[in-house]
Amino acid sequence: MRCPYCGTLDTQVKDSRPTDDSSAIRRRRVCPDCNGRFTTFERVQLRELTVLKKSGRRVPFDRDKLARSFETALRKRAVAPERVERMVNGIVRQLESSGESEIDSGKIGELVMEGLKSLDSVAYVRFASVYRNFREARDFGTLIDELNEEGPDDNLKPVASGE
Repeated sequence: MRCPYCGTLDTQVKDSRPTDDSSAIRRRRVCPDCNGRFTTFERVQLRELTVLKKSGRRVPFDRDKLARSFETALRKRAVAPERVERMVNGIVRQLESSGESEIDSGKIGELVMEGLKSLDSVAYVRFASVYRNFREARDFGTLIDELNEEGPDDNLKPVASGE
């Protein structure tokens, strides 16, 4: 593993342990040249995934981008990081086990919306407003009406200001 500080190719593993949900191995590494310390994560990858964008471009699937989508939508919301990590892992596994190596970006967006709906309705509305490209305030109203028709939301919890 290349050292992120000095670029040396020969780094040493000092400690390895599974993550809390056992979906990855966390490795603490040290560089013998600069004594830099850093952490890497090793995850199982069932297949190489390619995302087919609306523009027709093909880009490699990026798990970190998927996680950032959740983090952005859930900013300042009281949702445990472990729940988010499980949701991201679940979506990645679902995509990898679909049998397809090329995934439409719309499918990923729908899976994120589905996941956010079960985690937090405010985050769901935030993501939907960007993903569905809301242009007017009534678009929000329509989406909220759809949520209300589905029943009371146990996931809608206020967050104290300043968090």
